[in-house]
Amino acid sequence: MDTKYAKADYNAASKINNDKRCACMGLVADSWQNKFLRIRSNKVFELSVIAIIIISALMIGASTYDIDPRWMTAIYVLDTAITIFFLVEIIIRILAEKYFFNFFKNAWNVFDFLIVTVSLLPIDDSEMVLLARLIRIFRVLRLVSIIPELRVLISSLLIAIPRMGYVLVLMFIIFYIYAAMGSFLFEKINPVLWGDISISMLTLFRVSTFEDWTDVMYETMDVYAWSWLYYLTFIFLTTFVFMNMMIGIILDVMQSEHEKLARETGEGEAGEVHYIKEHTTAIEDRLERIEALLEKAILKDNKP
Repeated sequence: MDTKYAKADYNAASKINNDKRCACMGLVADSWQNKFLRIRSNKVFELSVIAIIIISALMIGASTYDIDPRWMTAIYVLDTAITIFFLVEIIIRILAEKYFFNFFKNAWNVFDFLIVTVSLLPIDDSEMVLLARLIRIFRVLRLVSIIPELRVLISSLLIAIPRMGYVLVLMFIIFYIYAAMGSFLFEKINPVLWGDISISMLTLFRVSTFEDWTDVMYETMDVYAWSWLYYLTFIFLTTFVFMNMMIGIILDVMQSEHEKLARETGEGEAGEVHYIKEHTTAIEDRLERIEALLEKAILKDNKP
């Protein structure tokens, strides 16, 4: 009987020790993760990464010139140091996450990881030298992933593209109609510019960008004095109306993305509203729970 109780006590003590050991290991892991998180969130660290990205871009530009071989050697050494810096930086950002795969849930993090990983390819006389140099050019795009405002711009552009689809379709219809009219009316005046509908559309694109469009207009006005009306209505529809519609769509999406960023960071009016809404919801939940407990207590007291 005593042996049985002693064994039970030993198992209980072992379990407690194991729990303490696991808790200690968890605390150590959390402390290291918090250290890396503080480094990643440090403004000096972020500014250092931005500065190194800019230096990397300047080095790529410098390497396109015909410079002294000694300077090329210095650029090669500096490029190696920058590659090592980026590798350390991406490791710090991965270790700052609570779980390893959380880092890859963000598309910008995946982009950074791919750029840094592929840039480890050595630049020498191997067959991969062209690819390695091209990948190093894309290091400049890492500024987009580092600076939140640039991320908002790119995200807004990508989200706005589907919305602009209908505007582009309508613009294509206007281009097609005017190109067909121009081909029928002005083909004999200048077949180089109005020979068929495809060439006419290219000419109208030139007109919409204001590239010597008055020369095209004056040429047709020598035969058709009213043809100025053709060009002005086309420019009004495409350049002023449709372009402003596209700009309006992009601005609307950018405003939504800025509000989203403000809610995530808790900054600005949108962040404050989101904060108040969250805390109001939490207070309402607590009041409902208190009300339910009071009702139970009242029902319990009313029982005979």
